[in-house]
Amino acid sequence: MYDTILAPTDGSGGTGKTLEHVVSIASDNDATVHGLYVLDRRMYLAAEKGAQEEVIDSLEADGEAALQRLRSQVEDAEVPVVTELRKGIPHRDILRYAGDIDADLIVMGTHGRTGRDRLTNLGSVTQRVVENADIPVLVVDIADE
Repeated sequence: MYDTILAPTDGSGGTGKTLEHVVSIASDNDATVHGLYVLDRRMYLAAEKGAQEEVIDSLEADGEAALQRLRSQVEDAEVPVVTELRKGIPHRDILRYAGDIDADLIVMGTHGRTGRDRLTNLGSVTQRVVENADIPVLVVDIADE
């Protein structure tokens, strides 16, 4: 049923819980997991010109670390995994990458923020993916992580 599963990560603590679901589904379907970290270009574009390169380097290091943790957890379960780091707008690049790899399923975590907390965090990447995806999106509640 699922051959290619996309597991975007932001490196947060709830990623492990989300990956438990990803690994279970991938194992049951002999699927390949694609881990994706999108370096939000708005983060470095907002920095002063002289600091942008340093911000990019820091964000790339964070992304590589997040992808390595993802890779380790998936490989430990003996599931095939591919990882990629991209620069862009997270929800847009998640959807674009899903199309590029012809993903059958996207699995993402959400903190379930509402009200003022959600506004403070500029909305939910997961919500935007759910609203715009052409394929199923499994949302894992990671609010307690």
